[in-house]
Amino acid sequence: MTAPWRVIGLGLVLALGVLWIASADRSVPPADVGAPAPVFTLPDLAGTPVALSDFRGRVVLLNFWATWCGPCEQEMPAMERLTEALPSEDFALVAVSVDDDAEDVRTFREDKGLTFTILHDADKEAAGLYQSFRYPESFLIDRDGTLVARYIGPREWDEPAYRGRIERMIGSGSTEPAAPPAGG
Repeated sequence: MTAPWRVIGLGLVLALGVLWIASADRSVPPADVGAPAPVFTLPDLAGTPVALSDFRGRVVLLNFWATWCGPCEQEMPAMERLTEALPSEDFALVAVSVDDDAEDVRTFREDKGLTFTILHDADKEAAGLYQSFRYPESFLIDRDGTLVARYIGPREWDEPAYRGRIERMIGSGSTEPAAPPAGG
């Protein structure tokens, strides 16, 4: 009689495990929205160390990406247009490449004509701080260094909904609590 109870018990444990895995919210940020953004220092493509805190006082769109990622490449033109449209004293786009080879990233930047800040995270330490492993993945950070939003997947960053949200954050000097644009 003990064998059926073992089967039932094992089935129950497996069912609960499946439910737990299925219900896990994979979009939970590494820190709660409203918490300080994790800080890091990485080299730019010239090898100069750049700290996330160097951008304090500006709204930051922090983007984790790779040259081998098709969706990452897809969103780069919109990121460049957003950078060109917003004042650099109020906004910074910081793209963190998780590629192994910095030369691949330099070639990509030159081929695409990108002008925004690109940092290299070959060891994926900064990506780990943000629990970022699905590329592209972006984080919106306010002037005070507080996480405002997390976006998984490519976006047309220069669309009015995204650009407007960033412009409102720039204009208010603080976080913009409105709901994110549809799909993000």
